[in-house]
Amino acid sequence: MSIFKSLFKRKDIRVRFAPSPTGLFHIGSVRSTLFNFLFAKANGGKFILRIEDTDQERSKSEYEKDILESIKWLGLNWDEFYRQSERMKLYADYIKKILLNGSAFYCFHSKEFLKKEYDEQIKTKKNPSHYCEFRKLPISDATRRLNKESGIIRFKTPPDFEISFIDLIRGKINFNSDTLGGDFSLAKAESPIKFIPLYNFAVVIDDYEMKISHVIRGEEHISNTPKQILIQRELNLPTPEYAHLPLILAPDRSKLSKRHGAASVMEYRKMGYLPEALINFLALLGWNPDTDREIFSLNELIKKFDLNKIQKSGAIFNTEKLDWLNSYYIKNMAIDELTKKIIPFLEKEGLLSENNFEYIKKVIALEKPRLKKLSEIGKRSAYFFKIPEYRSELLIWRDMLFKDVATSLKVSLETISLINETDFNRENLEKILLKEAERAKNKDRGRLLWPLRIALTGLEKSPGPFEILEILGKKESLRRVESAIKKLA
Repeated sequence: MSIFKSLFKRKDIRVRFAPSPTGLFHIGSVRSTLFNFLFAKANGGKFILRIEDTDQERSKSEYEKDILESIKWLGLNWDEFYRQSERMKLYADYIKKILLNGSAFYCFHSKEFLKKEYDEQIKTKKNPSHYCEFRKLPISDATRRLNKESGIIRFKTPPDFEISFIDLIRGKINFNSDTLGGDFSLAKAESPIKFIPLYNFAVVIDDYEMKISHVIRGEEHISNTPKQILIQRELNLPTPEYAHLPLILAPDRSKLSKRHGAASVMEYRKMGYLPEALINFLALLGWNPDTDREIFSLNELIKKFDLNKIQKSGAIFNTEKLDWLNSYYIKNMAIDELTKKIIPFLEKEGLLSENNFEYIKKVIALEKPRLKKLSEIGKRSAYFFKIPEYRSELLIWRDMLFKDVATSLKVSLETISLINETDFNRENLEKILLKEAERAKNKDRGRLLWPLRIALTGLEKSPGPFEILEILGKKESLRRVESAIKKLA
């Protein structure tokens, strides 16, 4: 048994996903949410959603709404919910505590001063850091100064101090405090009684107050971990277990961008991806289930999930793989459920003048095996809902002349008109029309079937004419063949 496995036996597993509502909910955040959810459920624990909205200038309600709707759509339901903006008094109490124990202090340097210091350090090729001269300023003096100006509360970073922790994915990680940039910020002090906590401080307080046992987050947060451990140490708070997930990379191993697939979750929904497919796809980005299986339901993922099987290296985002998984879930979805999901896409395309569920269901059943995304339905099936427009040249099969095409369509028209409504089904249509097609020159079936199919669909590529005839029905099929004959004339 690995050393990390034994750590998971602790009781009361509690994990959190803590997004900031400063942008749309993107794919990297979904995977972090998913892995936290899976770990909690696999260990009988709790999954907590915490909105980190203390940055009031950048936090937007529409982004919070996007986060909540996305997580609900994916089915990753949380057990507890918090907003940092509703916990400001709690943070203020801890700010006072860390100031009084001497681990933090007020800094009154201007932004201009700090920028000049930073630029000078870069120019002289020094590691940017700010060890502040206000470290020794008495709190009483700082408090009087706060009545006239605002300041920053900084942590007194100890020089040349070794910080280490066990990452459940990467093993032991070491930091020296001299690499942390000096006295880092904890909060903004707008007055002696008004504090706005910054990221690292608020995270530490919330993780403690919410009894978080494991912090599972992206590897971009590794550099924040030593700062958080220092704050925990000075406040005498326990340190949770840490696990930092590998990055999601583009196919060329560069950072994933929107052109590679870093779109928001709701964009994927609009494109016609199913939540089951996204969950299945993202679970396999950086996690190895030790099997060749590629299809997993959410419940199956919960049963198999193990942090020990998360890889350290970056995971490649493969859109073709996502499309394949999405097509699998489309093919295996009950036709009634699939029809309900697809109807909004048809409505968006303006194809439904009336909602004839049974008719739409027949159309979707025909296209179902070929769909990769729900949004493809409009382009593929528009001819079922409106008269197709096409060039008359498209009706021509190989070396046929217009007069040959017209003759072929008249044969189809006559043949179809003689079939009773009660016998107007795919099997019967195929039997009768194929028999007629065999009479063509050189027994070339395409001379009859190609012009007929184009007359029905207006498309160079589509399902076969027999299935289309059955769905359109006798009356509409005859109308379209007649229209094609007129087009040739």
